[in-house]
Amino acid sequence: MAATDGQRNGERLRCLVTGASGYIGGRLVPELLQAGHRVRCLARSPDKLRDHPWTQDAETVRGDVTDAASVAKAMRGVDVAYYLVHALGTGSTFEDTDRRAARIFAEQAHAAGVRRIVYLGGLTPKGVSERSLSPHLRSRAEVGRIFLDGPVPATVLRAAIVIGSGSASFEMLRYLTERLPVMVTPSWVHTRTQPIGVHDVLRYLVGSATMPPDVDRAFDVGGPDVMTYQEMMRRYATITGLRRRLIVPVPVLTPRLSSHWVGLVTPVPASIARPLTESLRHEVVCHEHDIARYLPDPPGRPLPFDEALALALRRVRDVQVATRWSSDAVPGAPSDPLPTDPDWAGGSLYEDDRHLPVDASRASLWEVVEGIGGDNGWYSFPLAWAVRGWLDRFVGGVGPRRGRRDAERLRVGDPLDFWRVEEIEPGRLLRLRAEMRLPGLAWLEMYVETDTAGRTRYRQRTLFHPRGLLGHAYWWGVAPFHSVVFGGMARNIAQAAAKKASAPGRAPRTGHARFVRIIRR
Repeated sequence: MAATDGQRNGERLRCLVTGASGYIGGRLVPELLQAGHRVRCLARSPDKLRDHPWTQDAETVRGDVTDAASVAKAMRGVDVAYYLVHALGTGSTFEDTDRRAARIFAEQAHAAGVRRIVYLGGLTPKGVSERSLSPHLRSRAEVGRIFLDGPVPATVLRAAIVIGSGSASFEMLRYLTERLPVMVTPSWVHTRTQPIGVHDVLRYLVGSATMPPDVDRAFDVGGPDVMTYQEMMRRYATITGLRRRLIVPVPVLTPRLSSHWVGLVTPVPASIARPLTESLRHEVVCHEHDIARYLPDPPGRPLPFDEALALALRRVRDVQVATRWSSDAVPGAPSDPLPTDPDWAGGSLYEDDRHLPVDASRASLWEVVEGIGGDNGWYSFPLAWAVRGWLDRFVGGVGPRRGRRDAERLRVGDPLDFWRVEEIEPGRLLRLRAEMRLPGLAWLEMYVETDTAGRTRYRQRTLFHPRGLLGHAYWWGVAPFHSVVFGGMARNIAQAAAKKASAPGRAPRTGHARFVRIIRR
C-alpha cells in the first residue's frame, strides 16, 4: 500500500464530518479523533451534539449542506470532507435535494482546497440500469457520481446491509426474528446480499482519509458472507438460541406493503423500512475488493456475519449502543426550539401545568425523571399511550417503539419513543419535543424543584402550539383526557421517587394543582 504524505509525516488531518448526529457520523467522529485527526462537525442544530462524549474534542459549526455559504465556511482549512447525509424521507423531491446538496458540497470543497471527499453510499446491483433502481439507491448512486465527476479526488464506499448495534438493518432483523416464529414474508427474503459489520465500515471510512491523492473511485465494501435475508434470520435465531423460524415467502407482498409490515412488527417505521426493503429487490453483492490494496484488512477482517451479529447483540446487552438509527432527525418532525417567554411571537400556546410535593430527595426524583420512557414506561395510563403510539404509526409517524439509547442516561438529541430530548439540565430539567404526527408543535417538560418550604417539588408542563383550526380542535378534543394521562403521570412519578427514597410501606404525600391556559404573545 502506498503511503500518503500525511502518513509519512504523521500529519494530523482536519476532517469535516456532516451527519455527525446520525448513526454512522456519530460513530465516525470518535474514530477519527482516536486516529489522531482533528474533527469539525457541520450540523443544523449544534446543540444536538453537545452531550456526546467526544464533543469537547471536536469543533462544531452551524450550517446545512443545502446552504452554500455555511458549507463554504465549514470547509475552510479542511483536508478531508465526509459526506454522510441524505434527504431520504423529506418528500417526493428528495432526489433533487440530494443532487443539489452534493453539487454544493463538491463545489465548495474545490473552492476551499479540500484534498479528498469521502462518501458512504449504497451497493448497487450489477447490470441493472439506474432507472430500474429504487429511488433510494438511485439517489445514492447519483450523489456518488457527482463526487467522482468533480475536481476533488473522492472515495465512494458502497455498502449493502450494515450490521451493528442500533442500525436500522440490525433492528429489523432482530425484531422480525425474535417476534415472529412463523413468518409470511415477501419474496425479497430470497435475494442475495452481502452484509458488513459497522466496525469494518468505520475502519474503511477512517482509512479513506489517508488514501493516495491519485485514488479517485468507488469501492464495493462488504463482509465475507453472501447470503439471503432468510438465511440471516435463521442464523440470528441460531446465535440467540431461538427455535428455527418457519419462513413462507409470498409474491404479493410488494416493497410498499412489506415496509408497512416491517413497521408493524419492528420499531423501524415504514418510512425508513421502505427504502431498505426496496433495496433488496435486486441482488447486491460486492464485485471487487480493491479497497484492500490501499487499506489492507487485518487478520479476521472484515468480520464474518455471525461475529458482527454477536458483537452487536453484546453491545445491546451491555447497554453500550453509541448511536441508533433513530439518532437521525425524523423527516417532517418539528425542529423549532421551545417558544421562550420573552421573545416568542407565534400566536397561541396551550399549556397544561401540574406540580406537587414529593417525599424524596431531588436526586431520587431526578433518577425517575431521567429514566422515563422505553422499557421503563411513562408512569401513566398505558393503554392511552399505546393507542396514541399506534395511531401515529398508522398515519406514517415514528410510533411508540423507538425506545431509549441508554436505559439510565439521556443526552440532548436522543430519541425517546415518539419524543426527542431537546434540553436537559441534569438534576433540574428534562424537555422533550414531540415527533409524533400532530397538527402543531408539542413539548413536555419535567422539572425537579425545591418549594419555599424547602421540600422537593415535581413540576410538569405540557405545551402545544396549534397549527390552524385543526390544531385548536385537536387540543380541545384531547383536553378531557389530560387529567388521566398527564395528571396520573405526575402523581406516579412522584410516588415512584418517594418509593425509591422511603422505607417499604411508607405512604408518600399526594396532591396536585393543575391549570390549563392559553398564552397569547
